[in-house]
Amino acid sequence: MDISASDLVTVALLVGLEGLLSADNALVMAIMVLGLPKSQHKQALRYGLIGGFAFRIAATLLATYLIQVGWIKLVGGLYLLYLTYSHFWGHEQGSDRRAAPRAKPWLGMPPFWATVARVELINLAFSVDSILVAVAMSPKRWVVITGGILGIIAMRLVVGQLLTLVQRYPGLVDGAFIIIAWVGVKLGWEYLHDAGYVYPAIPQWFSLGLIVVIFAVAYAYARAQGPVEPSAVVEGAEHMLEEEGAAIGATDGAVEK
Repeated sequence: MDISASDLVTVALLVGLEGLLSADNALVMAIMVLGLPKSQHKQALRYGLIGGFAFRIAATLLATYLIQVGWIKLVGGLYLLYLTYSHFWGHEQGSDRRAAPRAKPWLGMPPFWATVARVELINLAFSVDSILVAVAMSPKRWVVITGGILGIIAMRLVVGQLLTLVQRYPGLVDGAFIIIAWVGVKLGWEYLHDAGYVYPAIPQWFSLGLIVVIFAVAYAYARAQGPVEPSAVVEGAEHMLEEEGAAIGATDGAVEK
């Protein structure tokens, strides 16, 4: 296997980006589960995250093949730019995506399984950005899969700490979406370069270096802005995810023993 220093840097960046994006997305999924009776919260969240994890692996494997198709780069780049726009400017005035919705039947399924299915679909939809970023950052399949899986595992094990971080310092998530915007520009540029419209190609070292700089600036900015207090609904979802992460950690510890 051909392993270079840039590959290891890429894996580390993917783990960090996956952690930031997935922690915020997991919070939204946990809030969806709050619409069920309290006794069903943990079970619905666990089933939803496990199913979403399986779908995400399949989508990552598919994306490593699709990204080789020229026009997919253009479409993927435009989609990432759209996600960035939606994050910063796409919310309606006064709307709150972090309000607990009431669980309802869906497609003939009772409220419990309908909620599980929605969590799995939302998980897959949320993962599109990180999957596209991963396949755009490295052409090596093992780098993409390793970074993605390690990021998801790390997020599940330390989800409580990550949630506290991204909720108290939302500037970190803003930094993640700026990285997504850059990767969208990079994908569009690669498509135009391959078609012979623009020169030169964007060097890998420049792309990775810029992402590191954005991470550093976002961290400094978030710290300078200071912590933000979450709402009661968000705190309830955080607590549930913290218990889920603690249960996973305890299970892993028992297996190792």
